[in-house]
Amino acid sequence: QVQLVESGGGLVQAGGSLRLSCAASGRTLSNYFMGWFRQAPGKEREFVAGVTWSTGNTYYADSMKGRFTISRDGAKNTVDLQMNSLKAEDTAVYYCAARARVEREYRYWGQGTQVTVSS
Repeated sequence: QVQLVESGGGLVQAGGSLRLSCAASGRTLSNYFMGWFRQAPGKEREFVAGVTWSTGNTYYADSMKGRFTISRDGAKNTVDLQMNSLKAEDTAVYYCAARARVEREYRYWGQGTQVTVSS
């Protein structure tokens, strides 16, 4: 089991920044891929960014490239999402998730953290 707890959400004005953090526990993450997803009201959940824990390789949805940065800290067992130049359309609940690299589905999810961007 992997337990994930997100933090750092809140209310920010358009153009501002927020940093989300996901604290992971329960298993060694060396064989895991960590991802951030988001779900806006009335919309499907979408992939935001991901990182391969062992290599640090990062991946982004096209619309997030250049504005969002994902990173992991092995000492703290955290995965952060730095979000800059926020827009009203970034308003959503953001979720941290983990999947074993040999699996295709994300098995573990956090409870989510709300990000609201006011225009």
